[in-house]
Amino acid sequence: MQRLFWTFAGGWPGIGLLVQRITTGALLLYSAAIVLFPKTSQSSGIASALIGAGAGVLLLFGLWTPIAGTVIAVVETWKLLTDSTTPPISVTVAILGATLAMIGPGAWSIDARLFGRKHIDTP
Repeated sequence: MQRLFWTFAGGWPGIGLLVQRITTGALLLYSAAIVLFPKTSQSSGIASALIGAGAGVLLLFGLWTPIAGTVIAVVETWKLLTDSTTPPISVTVAILGATLAMIGPGAWSIDARLFGRKHIDTP
């Protein structure tokens, strides 16, 4: 992970990335809930909803962010090409996933704790 990012942004940029991760993850979980628990009898897109929900959970915690963001971008593009019922949402979530994959998770994430730089004191 350290090779993907120079640093894990803290301060206001880190807060912005945290908000972006929470928003994207919540949108994906909400979309999955709509597909998995429908009020009407439609069952299209269950696989993409489950994959999106799994990647959304990873984003909420900031774990494997580059992989989760890439998966989100691919799945949302796939949904856009195969089922165009909500194109603006699919495009927006795909862009958010791609930008998170490129920028990184930020300082308030599990990735930062696992793969961030550590200060080792030697006596």
